[in-house]
Amino acid sequence: MKTRLFPVILTAALTSVMTIFAVSHYQHSTPYFTVASSPGSTPASYVSYNNNGTINPAAPVNFEGAAESAVRAVVHVKTTLKSRVVTVDNNDMFSQLFGPQKYMIPEQRGSGSGVIISPDGYIVTNNHVVQDADEVIVTFNDRYDTKAKVVATDPSTDIAVLKITTEKTLPFMEFANSDEVKLGQWVLAVGYPLNLDATVTAGIISAKGRSLGINQQDHSIESYIQTDAAVNPGNSGGALVNTTGQLVGINSAIASPTGSYAGYSYAIPSNIVRKAVNDLIKYGTVQRAIMGIEYVDKSITAEQQAATGLDKHDGVYVVTVRPNSGAAKAGIQKGDFITKINGELVNTKGEVQELVARYHPGDNVSITYNRDGKEVNTNVLLTNLNGTTEIMKGDPKILGATFRPLTESEKSSYSTDKGVVLTDLGRGAFARQTKMTKGFVILQVNNSPVGSAGDLLIALSAGKSAQIAGFYPGRQGMYYYTLTDVNVSSDE
Repeated sequence: MKTRLFPVILTAALTSVMTIFAVSHYQHSTPYFTVASSPGSTPASYVSYNNNGTINPAAPVNFEGAAESAVRAVVHVKTTLKSRVVTVDNNDMFSQLFGPQKYMIPEQRGSGSGVIISPDGYIVTNNHVVQDADEVIVTFNDRYDTKAKVVATDPSTDIAVLKITTEKTLPFMEFANSDEVKLGQWVLAVGYPLNLDATVTAGIISAKGRSLGINQQDHSIESYIQTDAAVNPGNSGGALVNTTGQLVGINSAIASPTGSYAGYSYAIPSNIVRKAVNDLIKYGTVQRAIMGIEYVDKSITAEQQAATGLDKHDGVYVVTVRPNSGAAKAGIQKGDFITKINGELVNTKGEVQELVARYHPGDNVSITYNRDGKEVNTNVLLTNLNGTTEIMKGDPKILGATFRPLTESEKSSYSTDKGVVLTDLGRGAFARQTKMTKGFVILQVNNSPVGSAGDLLIALSAGKSAQIAGFYPGRQGMYYYTLTDVNVSSDE
């Protein structure tokens, strides 16, 4: 039996050897195991596959060090708005018979987060976290509580600076360069969401230069970093940090149909935060620099893009150039396409705002623009909102409200050489006794022209009552308000 099987086994073995020899001889360049692919296509590979055919697996990311250091430098910000009586004069029959109506608004409490940015107690948070607060308390990760003073705020960037007094050397967070943030980079969101203790969530950078249109302040700046790290109410003012524990941005907003986290959150880039904080501490207000142009990007409709040529050009389209502005003096005209600022490509409103917002009035920036198919380089001297390069201090507060003078372009537009603009009604006499709203332009007080906050202060100091005359831009006619028992020396 064994003798009969031996020739069969020998024949099978010889056949196998010959087959292997033939395959190796005629197909010696083809590996035994390959990635399936369609004819003519590149074999499927990992993202880190390089030209040498080797695979570099991504190193594991360790968040422990960044999380541990970040929670020590992030604080819980708790605010209290005391109860108050609001007087409303509707100027109707009821008010004329019985006087203005009074309403009691109960005490309100809120909370958010903040980031310690210096060992001596400076803290950055969002303006909307501490806006109008009568009292601000910060709580550290070790549950230590202390009062904080609001140093200054800037609604246009949604940044506020707090200061606490302490003998301790506080843990603080260093600023990262937000320009170096890359799509797909890991980040941590650190804060106090939903009144919980310090909470850390992780995600990646999913977009940069996002403009959401949620900040409705004059000259607002929106160039958010978008991330999918979970952020909820209470995270506002908290930190977005990189894996080395440096501050990449200040968490500010979420995109959600419910008000809670639904996939994306937004942070103010650290480069904007750093400039705003330095200005607020040094000057009391952010030194806003402008080129003096109005422009649009490709967020406009397809028809508008075709009309302006944005469908065929990169950059942003210059709609208007203000007379005597830095842009006008540099030769920029309506119809130009600005493509670079200091060598950085720009295609969106957010990118332009972010780059210009880093500079001060008096700084020069390099602008590259396209006109009739030709690329032109020029330098633009940035100015402040008043068209000068002078340092601007915070808007003066009078009777609880703040005001600024009209800019030269506004004077030209409104056909007036005088006027001050109400920038914040506050909670003083203007708020209690009038229905005046933000943006109202005061031209006269008791028939005396008003061209500055100083003029307004002098006019209001002249008597116990004042008739205020002015207008609202975009509305017809003059508006008149009356203040009684005026005391401009009171602390309101």
